[in-house]
Amino acid sequence: MAQARISVIGTGYLGATHAACMAELGFDVLGLDVDRVKIDSLSAGRVPFYEPGLEEVLNRNLAAGRLRFTCDYDEVAEFADIHFLCVGTPQRSDSNAADLSFVDGAVESLAPRLTRPAVVIGKSTVPVGTAARVARRFHTVAPVGTGVELGWSPEFLREGFGVEDTLRPNRIVIGTESARVEAAMREISASQIEQGIPFLVTDIQTAELVKVSANAFLATKISFINAMAEVSEAAGADVKRLAEALSYDDRIGGKFLGPGLGFGGGCLPKDIRAFMARADELGVEPALSFLREVDAINQRRRARTVDIARGLIGGGFDGRTVGVLGAAFKPNSDDIRDSPALDVASTIAAQGATVTVYDPEALERAKEEHPELNYAHSMLEAVRDADVVLMLTEWAEFRDADPAELAKLVARRNIVDGRNALDAATWRAHDWTYRALGRP
Repeated sequence: MAQARISVIGTGYLGATHAACMAELGFDVLGLDVDRVKIDSLSAGRVPFYEPGLEEVLNRNLAAGRLRFTCDYDEVAEFADIHFLCVGTPQRSDSNAADLSFVDGAVESLAPRLTRPAVVIGKSTVPVGTAARVARRFHTVAPVGTGVELGWSPEFLREGFGVEDTLRPNRIVIGTESARVEAAMREISASQIEQGIPFLVTDIQTAELVKVSANAFLATKISFINAMAEVSEAAGADVKRLAEALSYDDRIGGKFLGPGLGFGGGCLPKDIRAFMARADELGVEPALSFLREVDAINQRRRARTVDIARGLIGGGFDGRTVGVLGAAFKPNSDDIRDSPALDVASTIAAQGATVTVYDPEALERAKEEHPELNYAHSMLEAVRDADVVLMLTEWAEFRDADPAELAKLVARRNIVDGRNALDAATWRAHDWTYRALGRP
């Protein structure tokens, strides 16, 4: 039997990573996007965002002829047996709900061109119930009708580890009632199944819930330890030691139990808000009402970081100089969506400070979104003459910074460790006033 040919609709972070990695697994892959600039970049072997290891995988498979990119839906429909939907589902501008316009646009463009039986597998994070609506639309619009069979397979990518998480995921989930869809996913995942990676087949609604449920749980765990940070600050306790003590309980564990500035990015914030919005539509809003406080705790950590920095320099930012280390929402990424670091930086700038930001990868994106801030090309440049330094994204470069070297450049030795990633004793030994969220 001939090997299935794959298309990937949407070449943002998820789609570009998925397309390259499917080719790495040996499949012939055609990636599609309506953005010609993005397609030209990928076709030339350039990834339009920062993701360690992805450019090497992309170029290896372009050279091998297993991977191509296009803007032509006719070409995709003719080429592929299996189509992956990997388009974005951002938060709507007028509510907390997910914006499904990119999903709907992809369906409306692909469906009329499907003249032979095909498998469509959604990977985009969507509100539960979306897949059933999408399936009905394919059956109505596609010339082949019910010959289009749909499944949903949520993605579990961590930015900075996208290649690893695609090639060696910790589980593969496919929601479908179609034997053909299940067989297609088993063919695609055969090498991973042989490695012992769990392969779960569920109904389609359960599969839609997996990703948002996982993100809601992780967000809750992060906000729980940050709530304990609030209590620790009031009580004079040390939330870092508290988290360490909790981590030895194997029912809790230490992952996502790092107190600090909180979560951001393009997934957790918008996913938990969309989850709440969908629960409300389903008439079960009270079931997820706790997520409102999860979100609120996360936002309060940003405000508390600003308060700590203000206190270190005498109670006001007007006329002060502030150095900010970090712009991306997490290290090993250039993603600034809902970045806590940039939120704090812009808040401080609005209160009268001159704020200079440095990040190893996210500066260009940050400049576009926050032109009111100043930007440096190095950590040392960012902290020069600063009255207070804020470490807000835990890049290794910042974690390993030499406090003695930085002390020669700043106006005052004040540092706020927004990620609880620095060694407090080392910084204090070099006469820095060190403050961190949830610690004495």
